[in-house]
Amino acid sequence: MSASALISLILADPHAVDILKTVRDHGPAGAHVAAGFVRNRVWDSFYDPAPDAADSDIDVIYHDAAAPDPQADVAWEALLSARMPGPMWQVRNQARMHVPAGDPPYRDIAAAMAHWPETATAVAVCLRPDGSLGVVAPFGLDDLFGHILRPTPAILKRDRGIFDKRVSEKEWLKRWPRLSVVAATGPCPPRPSGHQPD
Repeated sequence: MSASALISLILADPHAVDILKTVRDHGPAGAHVAAGFVRNRVWDSFYDPAPDAADSDIDVIYHDAAAPDPQADVAWEALLSARMPGPMWQVRNQARMHVPAGDPPYRDIAAAMAHWPETATAVAVCLRPDGSLGVVAPFGLDDLFGHILRPTPAILKRDRGIFDKRVSEKEWLKRWPRLSVVAATGPCPPRPSGHQPD
């Protein structure tokens, strides 16, 4: 599946575009919005009527090795909340997220996302200054548009239980009953071509 379908879906959602504008204009340099912001909109679009569920939080990711202090993320969250009250902003500098995972440092947001629990969650978008949409998808978009929940190779190597726990606790199968949950990964190595630089 090409990125054009994702771009069209996101840009057709005025609320999503407002969020992306806020992040572009007031968030960290190079920031993208990821995870449920993207995945939920795509999977909700497969149902008629679409599930009636608002964004639980807005995951903003960026990579700045020069500012690893978690308090910087707290400050960004406060700034975004002041600019756009309502959403629950969660900002995370991916340059420090390798530490709790016990991994070597991630070189950029695509490398960090390759260590997230699910392939379909590892998709991020940003609104460029010209109004076009940038997409970062280290595993491509096949699982996202195939309505497939698949653990990443990294999470299987670290702890498969993390994936299983998320499937159970987040009750994704209640929201999306036709969702296919793949117990183990197929041939889906990270694909650098899925990373479209801004």
